[in-house]
Amino acid sequence: MRRHLIAAALTFAVSLGGFAVAAPKDAAAQATPAPEGARVSFSSPAPGSIIYGYDVHVIMYAEGVDIVPAGTDQPASGHHHLLIDTEYEEMDQPIPADSQHVHFGGGQTEKIITLPPGEHTLQLLLGDQNHVPHDPPILSDPITITVKRPAGWMANGRME
Repeated sequence: MRRHLIAAALTFAVSLGGFAVAAPKDAAAQATPAPEGARVSFSSPAPGSIIYGYDVHVIMYAEGVDIVPAGTDQPASGHHHLLIDTEYEEMDQPIPADSQHVHFGGGQTEKIITLPPGEHTLQLLLGDQNHVPHDPPILSDPITITVKRPAGWMANGRME
């Protein structure tokens, strides 16, 4: 009976365009434990890098934890989330998916992202199968990079 109720609730949520009730604030009690010594960091770009052009090649590194696709319920595992020019403080809630919280739910460890000119802060946060940070959170040190357009570049990436 309970399975039927859950299935009906999910069907109703999907019929509303994916709107569903958010996880309760006490979800931290159910948080996935972080493996001892697990850490994430950037292989690229290096802190303080100056990137010329539009694209930033981000390569993510993990140690002491397996990187797997979202939805994979496997001990000592998770997937990357890239925080761009933001901090994330609600460590007991699913990480949002937007331009400042980039999800790598396929288990990816690298991606080319496009950033506007200027200084940017990047940070990695590992999420469990449900996009919720581990307990304690597996969070990289933030890095700062600067994106610059080479002289003569127009907004469309072509030389003047």
